[in-house]
Amino acid sequence: MSYLWTTITVKDLDESLTFYQEIVGLPLNARFQAGPETEIAFLGDGETKVELITYKGKDAAPVGTGISLGFSVVSLEDKITFLKEMGIGIDGEIISPNPHARFFFIQDPNGLRIQFVEQK
Repeated sequence: MSYLWTTITVKDLDESLTFYQEIVGLPLNARFQAGPETEIAFLGDGETKVELITYKGKDAAPVGTGISLGFSVVSLEDKITFLKEMGIGIDGEIISPNPHARFFFIQDPNGLRIQFVEQK
């Protein structure tokens, strides 16, 4: 058995695609209608896969809470510089839970926590 992807329900698919492509750096693999009121997009590279799904015509999309997605980066400082250039601040401070990892969080357009991790 292997892990395939994480599905995230989003309010605005275009806004979320922009975020995950430009800020996180995931390429778009597919985007399609999955019914008259449902649109899906798959992003990812290698083993990292994210599915974004939106339900049109609904009053409120069931957006998850208490969930975060973690992505590996080579340099936290370089990522923070890029995020500042894009007008995105980090949530809190850089956290170093052990000598081998450092990370911080930002939020996607739906309020989902995104974690960028530098491993040594």
